[in-house]
Amino acid sequence: MLWCLTALVMMGACTAGSADKVAFVQHKGTKLVIDGKDYKFVGTNFWYGAILGSEGQGGDRKRLCQELDSLHALGVNNLRVLVGSDGARGEQDKVEPTLQEAPGQYNDTILAGLDFLLSEMGKRDMKAVLYLNNSWEWSGGFGYYLEQVGKGKTPLPNSAGYDAYVNHVAQFAANDSAHRLFYDYVRFIVGRTNRYTNRAYVDDPAIMAWQIGNEPRPFGKGKENFEPFVKWLSETSALIRSLDKNHMISVGGEGFVGCDGDTTLFRKISADPNIDYITIHMWPTHWGWARKDSCEADVENACVESRKYAMAHVAIAKELQKPVVIEEFGYPRDGFSFSPEATTAARDRYYAYVLDMVANEPVLAGCNFWAWGGLPHPLHERWQPGDPYLGDPAQEPQGLFCVFLSDTSTVRILRSH
Repeated sequence: MLWCLTALVMMGACTAGSADKVAFVQHKGTKLVIDGKDYKFVGTNFWYGAILGSEGQGGDRKRLCQELDSLHALGVNNLRVLVGSDGARGEQDKVEPTLQEAPGQYNDTILAGLDFLLSEMGKRDMKAVLYLNNSWEWSGGFGYYLEQVGKGKTPLPNSAGYDAYVNHVAQFAANDSAHRLFYDYVRFIVGRTNRYTNRAYVDDPAIMAWQIGNEPRPFGKGKENFEPFVKWLSETSALIRSLDKNHMISVGGEGFVGCDGDTTLFRKISADPNIDYITIHMWPTHWGWARKDSCEADVENACVESRKYAMAHVAIAKELQKPVVIEEFGYPRDGFSFSPEATTAARDRYYAYVLDMVANEPVLAGCNFWAWGGLPHPLHERWQPGDPYLGDPAQEPQGLFCVFLSDTSTVRILRSH
């Protein structure tokens, strides 16, 4: 199996497409299209791609090209990527090196890494979804911007508790000063020109979409943050649209779960005319659809609940005439194990179910599994500087939700779809 995959990878490297043809993915009703043809994809989350493309700390361009070749050979040609981490280095549970260490101060090695990633993806006819912010601590995000406007150090969930973190970052939704710093960042990134291709980002077909953030939530108590949250998302999407007429824009949200279960809020966010497609996430073990100590026994229930969740969003998408992308879905290794040696029977069943659902439902335009671990294996249960980047970010056990190239049964399912 591995020998066959290696052959496919080598073929993929030799037959990668050209970046010369300019064609952008767009939405047409409830479908995504490119060059007048339906665009339906199996993708992955590859948040560390820009870091891997760097020639500075954490960079490994040889590995990056190997990973892209592996994914291309499998037909996994859509990558959801973090533009960059925010804030000081050396902080607990946060991705590093960071891109934006202070407002307007950028780590050029990460910018070069992002440029290199996009140039290599273009050669392979791959598409990137680039997200610009994060609700969670692992890349700075909301907490970073609040710190910059004098709201104090962000309490981290793993040390101060989840409630303390949420109560703090809830201030972001209505903080115009924090928003203005974020808008400056958006202008800088969207307005870039790739140093390797000499192509402006706004003209780059390797980018499928800009995304406002990873799992943006209103947080707060009750509905107090709903209105300012909608305002911030609307202002951000309008800003991106004013800068870039070619690429699509998405929110990056989890669906109903990211809207405190409020379908009216979800519908309002999704109806924004600058939002081209709807995103949802599905996390069975996080959301009570499967018990962590019974992943194998509960996989059938996870599949049933995932379909119900997806189809509820599809119903709204049909009304709004927009497609839906399941841009995060994950399932742990058997026994909730972190070891790459652990079996993946339950995860394989869940992946096959989700991929079949996407293939058979016209409004579901694609999916990105969480996440690609690729060639290396974890060195520690908790990520440490110098460890290889995997699919699990720094605050989570390394290996739990990763798909490694050595996971032959999962790889076989991905390739078959």
